[in-house]
Amino acid sequence: MKKLFLIIGAPGSGKTTDASIIAEKNENIVHYSTGDMLREEVGSGSELGQEIESYISKGALVPLEIIVNTIVSAINNAPVANVLIDGYPRSVEQMTAFDELVAKEDNIELASVIEVRVSEAVARQRILGRAAEAAPGEGRSDDSEDVFNDRMKIYTDPLAEIQKFYTDKNLLQVISGERTLEEVVEDMETFVRSKI
Repeated sequence: MKKLFLIIGAPGSGKTTDASIIAEKNENIVHYSTGDMLREEVGSGSELGQEIESYISKGALVPLEIIVNTIVSAINNAPVANVLIDGYPRSVEQMTAFDELVAKEDNIELASVIEVRVSEAVARQRILGRAAEAAPGEGRSDDSEDVFNDRMKIYTDPLAEIQKFYTDKNLLQVISGERTLEEVVEDMETFVRSKI
């Protein structure tokens, strides 16, 4: 049985860094981001991977059903029993589709959804501060004010509904992301370990 932890958080919340550190420290935990899983599936040359590649190469969005199948495939093929996935779900549609699919999977238990919570002001400062610190030409192209506002809106629009859905299932765990990296990681790691 695979235990799954979904990690959500605003851009700049640190969720990817937190999850990757926890996976590095615990050999019974693996971490994936949705982008990694899609790339890995493409790299495997599987039929699903070829289908994903056909969308990505056209610059089209990968359909929801394919993303959900990719995540389930990655979880089932994970080398260890505990899987952290960050950046999913990003919409109510993704959440609902995933919930329906996982309900049919005997091998996967959704142990918790962890929200790394930061205020918009902190997220903005981290993302735009990161752009200001980079040498010219080295900043990430997504680190401009307008792009940040768009990313933040995409994150916050469905958030209340996602929070309610997982709270009603008694699965939502909120961790404050406005502390030092060490404190956030320790908090999240303690919680994850308490569930496995």
